[in-house]
Amino acid sequence: MDSSTNSLDDVSADSSAEFPDRTSMMEVRLQAQEDEITLLKSSLADALRRIRLHDQLLPLLKQQLVAVNPAAARVLNQVCCSDSCTGARKLSSSSASDGIRHPATRVRRNSEKLGNPEKQRKRLDKKAASSANLLTRSPSLENRAKELIASAGSPGSRRGTYSQGQSIKMFIRGRPITMYIPSNIQNYEDLKMEPPSERLELDWVYGYRGRDCRANLYFLPTGEAVYFIACVVVLYHINKRTQRHYRKHTDCVRCLTLHPDKVRVASGQTAGVDKDGKPLQPCVHIWDSTTLVTLQQIGLGTFQRGVGSVAFSFADSGAFLCVIDDSNEHMLSVWDCNKGTKYAEVKSTNEAVFTVEFNPSDSTNIITCGKSHVYFWTLSTGQFTKKQGIFGKYKKPKFIQCFVFSLTGDVLTGDSEGNILTWGKSAADVKTLGKGAKETFQIMRQTRAHEGSVFTLCTLQGGALLSGGGKDRKIIRWSADLAPERECEIPEKYGAVRTIADVDGEELLVGTTRNAILRGTFSDGFVAIVQGHVDEMWGLATHPSQNIFLTCGHDRQVCLWNTEEHKLDWCITLEEYGLCAGFCPNGSVVSVGLSTGRWLVLDLLTREVVSESTDGNEQLSVMRYSPDGSFLAVGSHDNFIYIYNVTESGRRYTRFGKCNGHSSFITHLDWSKDGKYIMSNSGDYEILYWDIAAGCKLLRNRFESKDREWASYTCVLGFHVMGVWLEGSDGTDINALCRSHSERMVAVADDFCKVHLFQYPCPKPKAPSHRYEGHGSHVTNVCFTHSDSHLLSMGGKDTCILQWKVVGGGVGDSRERLASASSTSTSSPEPATS
Repeated sequence: MDSSTNSLDDVSADSSAEFPDRTSMMEVRLQAQEDEITLLKSSLADALRRIRLHDQLLPLLKQQLVAVNPAAARVLNQVCCSDSCTGARKLSSSSASDGIRHPATRVRRNSEKLGNPEKQRKRLDKKAASSANLLTRSPSLENRAKELIASAGSPGSRRGTYSQGQSIKMFIRGRPITMYIPSNIQNYEDLKMEPPSERLELDWVYGYRGRDCRANLYFLPTGEAVYFIACVVVLYHINKRTQRHYRKHTDCVRCLTLHPDKVRVASGQTAGVDKDGKPLQPCVHIWDSTTLVTLQQIGLGTFQRGVGSVAFSFADSGAFLCVIDDSNEHMLSVWDCNKGTKYAEVKSTNEAVFTVEFNPSDSTNIITCGKSHVYFWTLSTGQFTKKQGIFGKYKKPKFIQCFVFSLTGDVLTGDSEGNILTWGKSAADVKTLGKGAKETFQIMRQTRAHEGSVFTLCTLQGGALLSGGGKDRKIIRWSADLAPERECEIPEKYGAVRTIADVDGEELLVGTTRNAILRGTFSDGFVAIVQGHVDEMWGLATHPSQNIFLTCGHDRQVCLWNTEEHKLDWCITLEEYGLCAGFCPNGSVVSVGLSTGRWLVLDLLTREVVSESTDGNEQLSVMRYSPDGSFLAVGSHDNFIYIYNVTESGRRYTRFGKCNGHSSFITHLDWSKDGKYIMSNSGDYEILYWDIAAGCKLLRNRFESKDREWASYTCVLGFHVMGVWLEGSDGTDINALCRSHSERMVAVADDFCKVHLFQYPCPKPKAPSHRYEGHGSHVTNVCFTHSDSHLLSMGGKDTCILQWKVVGGGVGDSRERLASASSTSTSSPEPATS
């Protein structure tokens, strides 16, 4: 690591402490604007393309249908005339302003504006000769027009009943999406939705938040390390390798401290926002680490943006709690732990504040440090007085990263210049500060410790001191008089030293800036006991027969995890970041789609790249093998699905064809059980079906696919999962879903940090579900293990992977459930919440 890396660590620490909420809000806004622009571009392109074909397509359909359905021909005449009168400019304008509209919506609107039938017939006859090739140019549009005509000409068209069967519509952003009802459902209106009998229990949490948080790792007398990631505080027994979880926080945990009794814990969270964008109130929880019972909820409605630092008092056995919030003034407040009431409050500084602590021998003295400052506070009768540390002849560092109290009562600080500064009281300089000046806090000694920042200091019994470095990644043991005794260096792949926890005077736990927790000693070195991603994650795939799963994300890491042993089996780093992955059915290789259009096939045992290809120059979103492993479908943001023949047990790939017909980027796709067909979703909420065996041909009549059985179900749009969408949902509210292999339940990853478990199939609106919290960011993906024993969920920005155990459940498959549900009429229960 060079000096630039160290500087970046400093800057990230500063900005994350000072502007966490503002940054997250800007990211949310930016993402929303980018999504809107993408949809509007797609809408405009779709409208301009279709209007050029619209007047030419309908005459051809009229000629084909007039002999069998005169009524449909008359409707078609009316549609064509009104659409021609409307004009391309008006249509494209309304499409862009209203969001993406389904072509059937536009046809229905225009059919209300009836024109002269004679003029319509002349226009139809005039253009009929030039429209013979339009069926192949726009088969999906032809299919939709046929659906509209069939609906208009049938007696039950107002109820959405087509001449071939029944259909219903759901609306996303004002756009109607037609869903065809399978044949085995005789009475859709009588279907009653219930939450699944299965439930989820949090089994394991992968990851640790070390990249931008400090002093967040402690060792309990129970043998457990306590730390946090996302909304979960984890208690991990380092010898038994078991986890317990404190889960009362409603948004990302930002800070942590241990009570002098080594039992009670205080943890503070950020404010966050609800699903409507309204800010939620941050708070501090004081809880019992033995029972996981919440004892106090401190400061609800008092803190702004979030809680940055917390500390218990020591001299009075932890009677008080000190809190620094993330407001512009970084309010410093002291609370009575037993009563949960505020004792005193004062504005701290407009600069970033990294940590706060009580003097262990005097609870009226409090110290804070951060960007370019050390403040010494005195609390008397509910009022604060502040004295700033004087740097004098010593260079003022950009950041004071941390501090501890020595056994002699001195204050030792670690800074961004790599120095340990010893502070003490001294008489005021009357010449400089004026007559009547009181004592000041000045630097008594400067000790050169590390190259780059000193990120953490830890005192040991007997007076020894540990320091952890940024750029040099060193841990140094110092004597009580700051003479270096021992040192070691942690491996570069784990990043810099973020925090240190003492286990027994010899053994240490080390939290790092690359979200790892290491365990070891100076003599034996350190090994990772907790690891995780360090940037946003999207790619998730579970093995077809083993209890392992693979993840990839923006940190360019591809990681293979073991769900039984709860550990990282291996990790490799790529040149670009991965966004999607899929295992070959034989389980020996896995394909990973990257951000540039490249995709790789990795051998699970050797980790070598056995195949490499590039499709387009835009990011890939789906990698999906056919059930027998003979084909691979690659979904891209260039609107195409690329199909490959797979041979040599997944090690050789040859291009078979390309699915061309979507008007926006591919988001999800699934293979049919016979491996001949594909169902796909796109960014403008299309559902299309493809006949792969016939040469990647788009199926013009979507009605014919209503009874097709699918090997997997990950498409977020479809009849069988229509009920997972809330009324008024934005099309991006659901990021991913996954049907269980038993076809009894479907898990949903949403944009509001929640994981939902629905009954499958789930074809009716407002379906009840079990809802689960734990993530602190949009949930990007979910996937069941091969035996449905567990569900994996992946957070985006929280870099957290949650492993849920599936409990409960009954017998019977989805077809039996659908058939029985359509003939019963029990009341629909309220959604269950866990």
